[in-house]
Amino acid sequence: RDRLVQVRVVAVGFEEVSDTTRSPSGAPQPYHRPMPFWWWLQKRVYFNFILRELTCGFVGVFAVLTLLQIRALANGPDAYAEFINRLRTPGLILFNSVGLAALLLHAVTWFKAVPTTITVRFRETRVPDHVIAGLHYVGWMVVSAVVAWILWPS
Repeated sequence: RDRLVQVRVVAVGFEEVSDTTRSPSGAPQPYHRPMPFWWWLQKRVYFNFILRELTCGFVGVFAVLTLLQIRALANGPDAYAEFINRLRTPGLILFNSVGLAALLLHAVTWFKAVPTTITVRFRETRVPDHVIAGLHYVGWMVVSAVVAWILWPS
């Protein structure tokens, strides 16, 4: 593997070893394929992949916001009321709206990807992909319904 170097064709049937693949000490350097910065805009699949990865940022921010809300709740009614008043500012309302859309996109794309990441077998047969994804959606709805029932004011 250490003997691999970049080779370019000079003429048909002849090759030349490039000096650019060697360091000043003579040790070979790995070849780094050039990648344009906007590579993810070339195909819709790539764009969807990057968009899904960017939604992870919203997942992290909402996790931090939840921890801050728990801390405010633990600090008493005044601290919690101040936290809620901050959440009512137009900027945070807009952020939470965009964040909710990002979280929904993240969840839906994850549930679409689950059948390719796990293989479930029942006895000797493989469970179909649509059943695996469907069960995840059903679980999501059940958990959402339970949380809504717990949080719904009596």
